[in-house]
Amino acid sequence: MKTNITYASAVGFHVALGFLIFLNRDIAKLYFLIAFLYFFYRIITVPGNRKTIEVLQACAYFVGAEVFFRATKGAITYEAGKYMVILFIVMGMFYQGVSGKGYPYFIYLMFLIPSIFIASTTLSFDANFRTNIAFVLSGPVCLGLSALFCYDKKVTFKQMSHILLYMLLPIIAHTTYIYFYAPDLRDVLTSTASNRAAAGGFGSNQVSSALGLGMFIIGVRIFMNSPTLGLKLLNSVLLVIISYRAVVTFSRGGVLTGVICIAAFLVMYYVQAKPRARTQVLGVFVLFVGALASAWIISSNQSGGLSEKRYANQNAAGIEKEDITTGRTELFINEIEGFVDSPFWGIGSSRAKDQRIEDDGHGVTSHNEISRTLAEHGIFGVMILVILIFKPLNMRANNRQNYYFYALLAFWFVTINHSSMRIAAPAFIYGLALLNVRNEKPALHRKPSPKLAE
Repeated sequence: MKTNITYASAVGFHVALGFLIFLNRDIAKLYFLIAFLYFFYRIITVPGNRKTIEVLQACAYFVGAEVFFRATKGAITYEAGKYMVILFIVMGMFYQGVSGKGYPYFIYLMFLIPSIFIASTTLSFDANFRTNIAFVLSGPVCLGLSALFCYDKKVTFKQMSHILLYMLLPIIAHTTYIYFYAPDLRDVLTSTASNRAAAGGFGSNQVSSALGLGMFIIGVRIFMNSPTLGLKLLNSVLLVIISYRAVVTFSRGGVLTGVICIAAFLVMYYVQAKPRARTQVLGVFVLFVGALASAWIISSNQSGGLSEKRYANQNAAGIEKEDITTGRTELFINEIEGFVDSPFWGIGSSRAKDQRIEDDGHGVTSHNEISRTLAEHGIFGVMILVILIFKPLNMRANNRQNYYFYALLAFWFVTINHSSMRIAAPAFIYGLALLNVRNEKPALHRKPSPKLAE
């Protein structure tokens, strides 16, 4: 009962926090500072056997809060979310070290370096070298360090649940902020294009990615962490609220990512569950589907049917659009052409965006990390992708207990294909997929020895 009250209190606190930041965005700066000092202090002061979980919870919290801090200008810098993850991971490495088995990720980090030297010769004169390199490589570096730290680190399923909860709570605060920012969607939705106002006044792609992550985590909690009817209903309501606001951003990538991750989790959880647990899963599944259906119906009603047209790839008049990728296919092809032109060394970090500025007068950031990696890193990019895709699968072959694995890996892969690595979430969540997640060891109850009994 205490756990249920604590969870509900944490949710209520973050709902109130989101509302307060809506009233006064300066509170977001204080929020960022307090969160940083709290987790920094915790990592330093907790006992050694708690260091790993504290580091992961700190990283998870800032991953969940990153887009919220960007939207409210609460962070010290735009890339602060990634920098916080990198800082906490480095602290974790200092205290806990890394597994020697994760050496491919050290090689991966080394493969990022040549593109910096190439960029020094290929970037245009007007480009800010330091800013461009930091923007493009902060995500890949965050991923490499997260993977190095997480690889084969032992955590329990209960601890994994706590890590995901720390990621969820700031997303709840962000969702609350979005609701108050645009309570009546009829005032802001006039077409089927991605809508900044409906996303809380910030980039709909990033907001959709954050809310899609929230959909996944709260969906998992409905099945895994809702032992009572009250918790099932609370989490179902949260799923409806987060899903509804994710859908009406009209940025489809984050929503589809959330649905794919939930599906991947449910398949693995159901396959590995015992017969009695499978029956319970099927019962909860009805509630889960009902929550998603409710979110869809509400979004359709509140948007005047525009949400249905958006996800059917139609404009407001109901005419199907020619390009379902909204211009991303052209960006993908351009970057593949860059790889073909410079297959060995690549064109250099950030050169893909810089070249679009030269050609078109405006630099559209890549939405696809795979094509960008190939273009900017050349043959090293090929080896980077081989490591990122096949090393986790190799680990999975030796440890099949973790039913989160495919859902986490799917989040990374789908996100980098629609949003590149704009945010820290795909980098850190890739690292979480490499954790050695195990059941808690049952307590041993030894019989007292005869001598002691006497």
